[in-house]
Amino acid sequence: MAAKTEKKDGIWETVKTVVYALLIAGVFRTLFFQPFWIPSGSMKDTLLIGDFLFVNKMAYGYSATSCKIPFTTLSACPFISDRWLGSEPQRGDVVVFEHPVAKVEFIKRLVGLPGDKIQMKNGVLFVNGQEAAQTPDGVFTEDYALQGPMRQTPRCSNGAVGLGGVCEKQKFVEQLPGGPSHSILNIGNASTDNSLVHTVPDGHYFFMGDNRDNSTDSRVSQNANGVGYVPFDALIGRADRVMFSSAGRSMLFFWTWRGDRFFKKI
Repeated sequence: MAAKTEKKDGIWETVKTVVYALLIAGVFRTLFFQPFWIPSGSMKDTLLIGDFLFVNKMAYGYSATSCKIPFTTLSACPFISDRWLGSEPQRGDVVVFEHPVAKVEFIKRLVGLPGDKIQMKNGVLFVNGQEAAQTPDGVFTEDYALQGPMRQTPRCSNGAVGLGGVCEKQKFVEQLPGGPSHSILNIGNASTDNSLVHTVPDGHYFFMGDNRDNSTDSRVSQNANGVGYVPFDALIGRADRVMFSSAGRSMLFFWTWRGDRFFKKI
């Protein structure tokens, strides 16, 4: 009888340990660092399909959007009407945010702050009339192959190369006015290479992908299936470092992990 009681107590202790561990992990994910796996190529070559990173939720404080309960649409902070412990993002930050309409998570680079005037001219970014200078930086190459769980094929500047061929994109280093420099890619002429002046409203931000001709971002309005201006309360956190990266269909396929991307700074 005593043995059965001890066995039941042991099972109950195991169940409690698992529950406590899940609760702690849920709180950690809700308030501090959220895992994020890169699903598309819009941020190449800064971020590759299959990069796994943790999003720093403390960077910009908390909103009802940023502290949602894991795997639900419910907020753990419904009492927050604006942001709590908020701090302003900086130009050049790589940010995860929730699309204001579609309610799905995006990751892009912040290029426009509230009040900024943003314009594209022949594929070159201008911020408040100042050119974000682009310096040629060679060619970015990758295999033309099915990538990630969505099995996407990359777009290439050197035409249709066929499966197994070498896909090329022109690479540049862009210097953001009043911000850092970073890598961008160019595939060719695109409809988003030229635009009218976008004036960023108060409390909103303007985002672009580093893979400029293969990114759905703020250059296109929400009404036209773009991202448009993103409100401050939609920001989830800042991406600072890639933890590891998988070139295969799943991050669990450890034999496809990219050895040069462990703990890579973004």
